[in-house]
Amino acid sequence: MPVAVNIDGRLYGRDEARVSVFDHGFLFGEGVYEVLRTYGGRPFLYPEHMRRLRASAARIALECPLDDDQLLVRIRETMTAAALEGEAYVRILLTRGVGEIVYDPQACPTPTIVIIVKPHVDPAPDALAQGVRIALASVVRNHPGSVDPAIKSNNLLNNALAMQQALREGAAEALMENHRGELCECAQSNIFFVRGGVLLTPPVDAGLLVGVTRQFVLEVAAAVGVPAEERTLRREDLATVDEAFLTSTTKAIVPVVQVGDARIGPGVPGPITRRLMAGFEAAIPARLA
Repeated sequence: MPVAVNIDGRLYGRDEARVSVFDHGFLFGEGVYEVLRTYGGRPFLYPEHMRRLRASAARIALECPLDDDQLLVRIRETMTAAALEGEAYVRILLTRGVGEIVYDPQACPTPTIVIIVKPHVDPAPDALAQGVRIALASVVRNHPGSVDPAIKSNNLLNNALAMQQALREGAAEALMENHRGELCECAQSNIFFVRGGVLLTPPVDAGLLVGVTRQFVLEVAAAVGVPAEERTLRREDLATVDEAFLTSTTKAIVPVVQVGDARIGPGVPGPITRRLMAGFEAAIPARLA
C-alpha cells in the first residue's frame, strides 16, 4: 500500500517515519487530529476540518504553528510523495511535542505536526446497497466533564473499546450512549434516524463530537427539502424509527438496518436515506479545496 508521512515538514516512507517516545502525544495522549478525504484529488470540506482542528487544539491550550494555507501545502506535498492512483485518506495529527516526562505544557516548546497519506477506501458496495448492522455498545461515551468528546483527541481509548465490542459481535460500528442513557454517537461516526419523514440526530449537548460530515448532511437535508432536528433519543426509540444511517468523513453516508437486536424499519435502506445520499454526492464539487 503506498503511504507517505510528513513529520514537521520532512517526508518519509511508511517504514522510516518515527516520532520521539518523549513526544507528549505518545506519553500522555496530548494531541488532536483530523481526517480528510479527497474527491478528484482535492480535499473535501477542508476549511471546516481546519476550524475543528483549531477548536480542538484550543481546548487543550495547544496552538498549531501553521496557518491553513501552509498546512494545505504540506498535505499536497505528502499526497504527491504518496503517488496514489486513486483518492487519498489524509490524517493530520497535532501533538504537544517533545519534552520532559511532566504534565507542564511549558516543557514542550514546539508542537509536532504529522500528516499521513494513504489510499482512501470506500465502504463496500453491499454496505451501501443493503445497509449495515451496528452494535449497541456497553461502553459509555466519555462524560463531557471528564474528557470532552468535542475535543477530537488522539486519545481514542473510549472509542476503541466500543469498537472492539462491535468487532467481536461482527458489527460494522458501535453506537454509544452517554452517562444519562441517551443515544450519543458511534465509535467512528455520527448517527441519524428518520421518523415520520423527519431527520433526527442527537443534540450536541448529548456529549458528542460535532462531525464535519454531520453538519454537511444537515445542510444537504435543507437543500433537498428534508426537515431535520436535533432530538434526544434513547434505546427504546430504536423501535419507533423508520430509517437510520451513520456519517463520517471516510464513509459519507452508510445506511443502518439493525442496531443491536433492533431492526430498523423494514430492515432495508429507506427512501430518505437514499435521497440524502444522492444530494450528498451532488453537493461535493462545490466544497473541494
